[in-house]
Amino acid sequence: MNFPSKLIEDAVTEISRLPGIGKKTALRLALHLLKQHEAHSEALTLAITRMRSEIRYCKTCHNISDEEECSICLSHRRDESLICVVEDIRDVLAIENTNQYQGKYHVLGGVISPIQGVGPEDLTIESLISRVESSAHAAPVQEVILALSATMEGDTTSFYLAKRLKEKGIRVSSIARGIPVGGELEFTDEVTLGRSILTRINYATE
Repeated sequence: MNFPSKLIEDAVTEISRLPGIGKKTALRLALHLLKQHEAHSEALTLAITRMRSEIRYCKTCHNISDEEECSICLSHRRDESLICVVEDIRDVLAIENTNQYQGKYHVLGGVISPIQGVGPEDLTIESLISRVESSAHAAPVQEVILALSATMEGDTTSFYLAKRLKEKGIRVSSIARGIPVGGELEFTDEVTLGRSILTRINYATE
């Protein structure tokens, strides 16, 4: 693709690094920004810069947060006896959009994948175990819902977590398989995802 301006070319190159955006789409976006009032571009730049420099991760559940602890963990309206374990921050957003879940979360930051060199120690698993153990002295966690993707890696991670958690005497359940095999939660429609949480089943490790 030939560009009349090196500045446009550089902008297109950077925008096209975003997932799902090719060169043509990046060019349309760059030209759109060029046509907008300068204040709009400056606001976008400032928002991205502040996001990168000021965003934090909740010390309890590892969800994104503006403060040391996220609004979900701080909320007294959420059921502290229930923790939903997800792979990624996007899964928290997907489940919240269903309005069917009122417990709390734990973001693993991935799944166990020996092929990609990701082991249990690379995830926030020990943080989850510590959470469950420390809750025994306050509001005890009674159930952990495993809401991981229906993939080999997701199933491996669920099995590992279930074994660890059942040693602590915690009820472990998994979302119902309304989620297609190989599917990711963020791409599942809200009705199906909400129903799969409500109709969750006990997780068997035997």
